[in-house]
Amino acid sequence: MNTPARLAHPMTRKRVVIIGGGFGGMTAARCLRDADVILIDRTNHHVFQPLLYQVATASLSPGDIAWPLRTVFRSQPNVQIVMDEVVSLDHTAHIVHLRHNTPIEFDALIVAPGVRHAYFGHNEWESFAPGLKTIGDAVKLRERILLAFEEAERQKADTGKQSRLSFVIVGGGPTGVELAGALLDLGRKTMGPDYPHLRVENLSITLVEAGSRILSELDPKLSAKALAALHRMGVTVKLNTPVTAVRAGGVMLGDEWIASTNVLWAAGTKPSPLLRTLGVDQDLCGRIKVQPDLTIPQDPWIFVIGDAAHCLDRNGTPLPGIAPVAISEGRYVATLINEDLPPAHRLPFTYHGRGRMVTIGWAQAAAQLGPFHTLGRMAWSLWYVVHIFILIGIRHPVRVMCKWVWAYLTCKPGARLLFEQHIVEHKTALNDQAAGRITEERTPVRRAA
Repeated sequence: MNTPARLAHPMTRKRVVIIGGGFGGMTAARCLRDADVILIDRTNHHVFQPLLYQVATASLSPGDIAWPLRTVFRSQPNVQIVMDEVVSLDHTAHIVHLRHNTPIEFDALIVAPGVRHAYFGHNEWESFAPGLKTIGDAVKLRERILLAFEEAERQKADTGKQSRLSFVIVGGGPTGVELAGALLDLGRKTMGPDYPHLRVENLSITLVEAGSRILSELDPKLSAKALAALHRMGVTVKLNTPVTAVRAGGVMLGDEWIASTNVLWAAGTKPSPLLRTLGVDQDLCGRIKVQPDLTIPQDPWIFVIGDAAHCLDRNGTPLPGIAPVAISEGRYVATLINEDLPPAHRLPFTYHGRGRMVTIGWAQAAAQLGPFHTLGRMAWSLWYVVHIFILIGIRHPVRVMCKWVWAYLTCKPGARLLFEQHIVEHKTALNDQAAGRITEERTPVRRAA
């Protein structure tokens, strides 16, 4: 049996292990100045997830929204970075088990492993409808989107005919709405002028939502205005429409079939299966039901934060899995550890919401900041200002801001590169899909439960 590791050098202070380098985990690590911290993540970087859709639609490069964790903590020698996958947690022995390293002991543990997209029991849909949660996801989506335009241009040039360039986005939350608007802008403002055979009228963006409205976390009136804005832009929005099947050639919506080889998934998330190894109660989504101080019931020094935590606000409503919540939780937990507060002396965690903002398209956004609700250019300006301020402290935001301004003024996003290996892989995938489609046409489509 492996002996729990002490890693780089002996530690004499409180040892804090943090699982996940997202907003919550990174914030906690930056605030823990009086402890020895081991930050474990499967990748070597932190991702600014609110801007993933801009990488997927070629507005920004991956390096604009991701930063190496070792660089972030270069000036904080009490933090060690371990790139590995955590396979299980022993809360009784206070040991974290890793896939490639020896187990690590801890005095305090912060669990913030993030989430992946959920297919509601139909994991086979993922190969036809990729999601957007990581840099890798964003780069693959970008390649898929750009190659779709290349294929449409080639088809028109070779045959004189062009089939409908159709994109279907499943999920009417912030990710789905932002993708829909950005895709439409990409096709009409950028790709149209660059592709002489491309006809903008053949571009189709369909946003599918199982619920009764998009952006359900916003005020209903603001949500309705956002829906109207999408309709004016030319996005087809289907409400109260659950997906019943996803196949190689499109999606089944009830009894309606929409043909598309470009189906993008933004319909839900699921927490890491690692949470099950804690052996404590989880909600229906798989999140840990935490105590008011964000700990698990059995141990006052094991904290669960971010998307992994089922944490109630003052009204008894679960807090959303968004960056501001995770950042606040990370600061709160770091304070408890720094001050070595026993459970009896801890005030419960409270989150003071800063509002919600979602971009809809070019110079279009919806903003809900307390009683202040707005939609349009003002909301879009607020969105950019807020995100620039959040970027400060991680990497100087001037580079990103200049790219945004350039793309806005010229309609020429600068991240539209394709590489030979990816083109070959994409063509192979298309051939495999075509072969699979022949088989599917011989098999009746069964509605999912």
